[in-house]
Amino acid sequence: MLKSKTFLKKTRAGGVMKIVREHYLRDDIGCGAPGCAACDGSHEGPVLEPQPLDPASSLCPRPHYLLPDTNVLLHQIDVLEDPAIRNVIVLQTVLQEVRNRSAPVYKRIRDVTNNQEKHFYTFTNEHHRETYVEQEQGENANDRNDRAIRVAAKWYNEHLKKISAENHLQVIFITNDKKNKEKAIEEGIPAFTCEEYVKSLTANPELIDRLACLSEEGNEIESGRIIFSEHLPLSKLQQGIKSGTYLQGTFRASRENYLEATVWVHGDTEDDKEIILQGLKNLNRAVHEDIVAVELLPKNQWVAPSSVVLHDEGQNEDDVEKEEERERILKTAANEKMLKPTGRVVGIIKRNWRPYCGMLSKSDIKESRRHLFTPADRRIPRIRIETRQASALEGRRIIVAIDGWPRNSRYPNGHFVKNLGDVGDKETETEVLLLEHDVPHQPFSQSVLSFLPKMPWSITEKDMKNREDLRHLCVCSVDPPGCTDIDDALHCRELENGNLEIGVHIADVSHFIRPGNALDQESARRGTTVYLCEKRIDMVPELLSSNLCSLRCNVDRLAFSCIWEMNHNAEILKVRFTKSAINSKASLTYAEAQMRIDSAAMNDEITTSLRGLNKLAKILKKRRIEKGALTLSSPEVRFHMDSETHDPIDLQTKELRETNSMVEEFMLLANISVAKKIHEEFSEHALLRKHPAPPPSNYEILVKAAKSKNLEIKTDTAKSLADSLDRADSPTFPYLNTLLRILATRCMMQAVYFCSGMDNDFHHYGLASPIYTHFTSPIRRYADIIVHRLLAVAIGADCTYPELTDKHKLADLCKNLNFRHKMAQYAQRASVAFHTQLFFKSKGIVSEDAYILFVRKNAIVVLIPKYGLEGTVFFEEKDKPKPRLIYDDEIPSLKIEDTVFHIFDKVKVKIMLDSSNLQHQKIRMSLVEPQIPGISILADTPNMDIDEPERKKKKREK
Repeated sequence: MLKSKTFLKKTRAGGVMKIVREHYLRDDIGCGAPGCAACDGSHEGPVLEPQPLDPASSLCPRPHYLLPDTNVLLHQIDVLEDPAIRNVIVLQTVLQEVRNRSAPVYKRIRDVTNNQEKHFYTFTNEHHRETYVEQEQGENANDRNDRAIRVAAKWYNEHLKKISAENHLQVIFITNDKKNKEKAIEEGIPAFTCEEYVKSLTANPELIDRLACLSEEGNEIESGRIIFSEHLPLSKLQQGIKSGTYLQGTFRASRENYLEATVWVHGDTEDDKEIILQGLKNLNRAVHEDIVAVELLPKNQWVAPSSVVLHDEGQNEDDVEKEEERERILKTAANEKMLKPTGRVVGIIKRNWRPYCGMLSKSDIKESRRHLFTPADRRIPRIRIETRQASALEGRRIIVAIDGWPRNSRYPNGHFVKNLGDVGDKETETEVLLLEHDVPHQPFSQSVLSFLPKMPWSITEKDMKNREDLRHLCVCSVDPPGCTDIDDALHCRELENGNLEIGVHIADVSHFIRPGNALDQESARRGTTVYLCEKRIDMVPELLSSNLCSLRCNVDRLAFSCIWEMNHNAEILKVRFTKSAINSKASLTYAEAQMRIDSAAMNDEITTSLRGLNKLAKILKKRRIEKGALTLSSPEVRFHMDSETHDPIDLQTKELRETNSMVEEFMLLANISVAKKIHEEFSEHALLRKHPAPPPSNYEILVKAAKSKNLEIKTDTAKSLADSLDRADSPTFPYLNTLLRILATRCMMQAVYFCSGMDNDFHHYGLASPIYTHFTSPIRRYADIIVHRLLAVAIGADCTYPELTDKHKLADLCKNLNFRHKMAQYAQRASVAFHTQLFFKSKGIVSEDAYILFVRKNAIVVLIPKYGLEGTVFFEEKDKPKPRLIYDDEIPSLKIEDTVFHIFDKVKVKIMLDSSNLQHQKIRMSLVEPQIPGISILADTPNMDIDEPERKKKKREK
C-alpha cells in the first residue's frame, strides 16, 4: 500500500519544483514474538522470547514485553542495558528520535538490540499498515510521535491476544511523560513510569540505583536557597553569540583548583582565545568539556590565574559560605600585566557529559541513601547519588552518570551505573584508566566481526589481480620480543647492474577493511591500537592483527610494497609502489638481528640482506642528521613481570640497538616516499603528518639550563639545535647530554595529522622533512589505512570512494585521530605510572641517585635514570615549619636555607608509595642528599629487596 505526499518547493533560481514523497506500507512486518502464526517467518534479527521469564514485577505479574518511549530510551539507557531487563520492543519512531537527539545513546541501543541474549526487537511501526499514523492538522511532530507510540502499544496488546489467550501475554508501555501515560491508560494500554516499573522488580533492588534522577524543572526551587543564576535558553544564547554579547567556547576545568576554569573561545581570531572564570557562581554549573556561552565581565573585575591549589574535599556538601571564603583567597593582589579577560557562564550550548569513574564518599548520616561520589578526574565536580548499597561500594571503583544540576544544589545529581571492582586491583585500575582516557575497549560487536574473512583463508586468484608475486624474495621482519602484530618486513638484494634493491613491505590491511562497512567504522572510531604495560587494545579484531595481516614467517601474506633502487651510497635512483604477495623467511627480534649482523660465522641470505640494510641505514641516518633532524631522548621504561602473578618485579630503561635504528630509517624513508606520491596525485586531500616548529619561548628553560652548566644551545633552526646538542658534552658529567635531550623533548610541539587541502605548512620539524605521512603501521593506526587507500588509487590498484576525496570529511577524521592518539599516549603513561606504583609497593622504600630536571617555587622535579622515573620533591609540607625558600626564575635556581639547587644537579632521593589517598595513590620523593637540616631525611631505612625470602621480610616488618 502506498501513501504519498505532494508539495511544492521554491528553488534558489526562483522556479517552483514539485516534490512527491512516497511512503510504503506493508502487512508482512513481523511482531517479533516467536510462534505468532500471523507473522510467521517475517522476523529479522534477534526476536523476543516466547515466554518472557523476566524478573517478577509486583505491578504486572503476567508475562510481558516492555515498550519504552523516546525519553525513557534517552535517559534510562543504563537501566535498559542491565542484564535483568530483557524482552523490549524498540519502535522505529523511538529509534529515529533517539538517533536525531543523541548519537552515543543511539549507538548503545543498537549494540543492545544486536545482543541475542537481551531479546530486544526493533519493530518497524512506521511502515506497518496497522500502526502507521499520519500527522493531524494542528498536531505538532512530538504529539504525533507520542500518538504513534501509543497506537503501536495498543496494536501489540490486541495482536498478542490472537497468539495465545491462555498465555495472557501483555505489552507494558513505559513512559515518564505524565500526559502520555494518562492518555495511554484511557485507551486501555497498561502504562507505568520507568521508576514505578523498576521499583516493582522486587528481586532486583540494585536496579533502582541505576535510575536517572530527573527532577522536574518546577520542583527544584522547593528545597534550600538558590545558589546559581538561571541558564539562558538556547535561542537567547544564539542571538547573543551572533551579536557579540556572548562568546561560545569549550569549558576546561582546572585540575589544581575546583573554583577556577578557563573557556577556550571558538573562532579564528588569535586574541582573547582564553577566558578565565573564577568562583562557583561564575562557573555556573558547567562541567569540564561542555560547550558554553560566556559573558565577559567589565575590566575592573578581571582577575589573574590563581597559584593556589584547592581541592574540594569538604564533607559538608552545601556549605556555600565556606566556598565564598575560599573564593576570597583566590583574589590575591595581582600585577596589571597578570590580569586576564574574565567572564561568567550564562548558559550551556551542549553538555558533553560521560560516565565518570571514581569512589563513593559515604555520608556520615546513618542509614542515609544520599552520598557524594568523588570522580577520579579532579576536573569533574563531586556528584550526589542515591544508593542503597553504600557499604558494599566503599573502597571500590564505581561508575556514575550525571543526570542534571539544579540551581539550588551545590553538586550535580547523578545515578550509579556500575561497580568496577576493588581500588588498587590491577584489572579494575586498568579498566578505570581506559574509561577515563576514553579508549574504546569493548569487545568487537557481531556486526563488526561479520565483515572478517571466513576461515580457513588463503590467497586466491582474485586477490592476485593488480598485485605482484614477491614470494620468492628473501624478506624478513625485525620487531620487539613477543610482537604478534607484525606490520612491516624488509628485503635487500644486489641487482645485476650492481645497484641495490631495497623493499619495505607493509601489511595490506586495506584489502580486508573495505570503506564504510561496520569494521571500517569501528577501526576509524578507535583510531589506534593502545599498548598498556600488560595489555593491548587492538584497533582491528585479533584475526587480522595477529594472524591474517601480521607478516609472520613462512606463511603467504598480502602486502603493500615500496621498492627502491639505490646505489651503494644510499641515493635513490628509482622508486615504485605495488600491492604484493610475500612470504617472510624469518621473524627476528632486534637482538637476534643484531647478533646475525655481528656474527662473522653467519653468511646466509637473510644475514647478508640485514647487513646490506644496516649499512645503508647508517648512511641515511647520517644524511638526515646533517639536514637537521633531531635525535631526542625520553626515558622509556620496561617492566620485568613475574610469570605467575604478573606483578612488576624489576623496572629498567629500555636498551636501543643498532637494529632499532635500521628499521626506523627505512620506515621513515617509506613514509616520506609515500607522502610525496599521494600529495603529487591528490594535492587537496592527501592525509599527511606535520610537526610544527616550537615558538622560541618554549626553549627558554633549555637555554637557561644549559647556560647554568656553561654550555650554549642555539635554537633558531632545527639544525642549529641538533648541532649544539651534539656539542653539549661534559667529560666530568657524561649523563648531561642525555638530560639536555630529554629537556629538549619537553620543549617540542605535538605532531598532528592534517589534510593537505586545509593547510599550507607541511613541514616536519623533528625529522627535518618538507613532507611526511604514516604508511608503515596500518594494523595499529587508522591513518595508515587511509594513506594505503590513497596510494592504491594513485597507482590504479583500487578504486576511490566519495569520502576519500572530501577534504572536509578528511579534516574531521584527522581531528578524531589526533584526539585518539593523544588519549592513547596519556593512557600508556597512566599504565606505566600504575605499574611503577605496584613495583614500589612491593619494593618498599628505596634511595636512588637523581638529577634535577626543573626547579619550581617550592619544589624540584627530578629524574631517576635507573628507573626512568620522574617525580617531585616538595619542600613545604602541611603541619611542618616552612623553610626559607628563594626562587630565581632567571638562572633558574632554588635556594633552600643555605643550599642552592640548579637544573641538572645530582641529588639523592628516597622513593616510597603514598597510599594516604586511596583514589590518588602516588610515588612520594624526599630529599636525602645534600643534607639540609629540617628538610633532608636519613637514608638508613633498609631497602627491601624483592628477591628476599618472605620470612625475612616479615621479620623486618615486625
